[in-house]
Amino acid sequence: MNNETADIKAVEADLEAIAEVVATVQRTQREKDAEGFLELFHPDALWTTAHGKVLIGFDAIAEFTRAVLPQATWDGEVTYEAVHIQFLRPDVAAVKVRQVYHAATGDTEGAPLYVMTKQQDGAWLLHACQNTEVRVG
Repeated sequence: MNNETADIKAVEADLEAIAEVVATVQRTQREKDAEGFLELFHPDALWTTAHGKVLIGFDAIAEFTRAVLPQATWDGEVTYEAVHIQFLRPDVAAVKVRQVYHAATGDTEGAPLYVMTKQQDGAWLLHACQNTEVRVG
């Protein structure tokens, strides 16, 4: 295998790993699995909720998530899809996500942006994220 082929395979593996993180966000949100969700975060992460609450650092994200996610109520389900992944560096990616809440009253959307970092063990973690509600009108 030449270097170019190895590079392509490495990028494909990173794209798959990033898509898997987004799929895990979906799964943990649906299952109200706070601990599974928290496993996705870098210790120095920054998270801004869809309603503008800024959470700086893992401890703040964990406190909020453990308090809110298990008690969350909704009728319907949510889907997450990585619609664009742009590598800012080989170990940093900007990931645009399409988030759709499917409810009996109709669908609503979110447009999160996840900045993810690749760790030394090859795992991709959420590092700086903005969960933005899309308003129609």
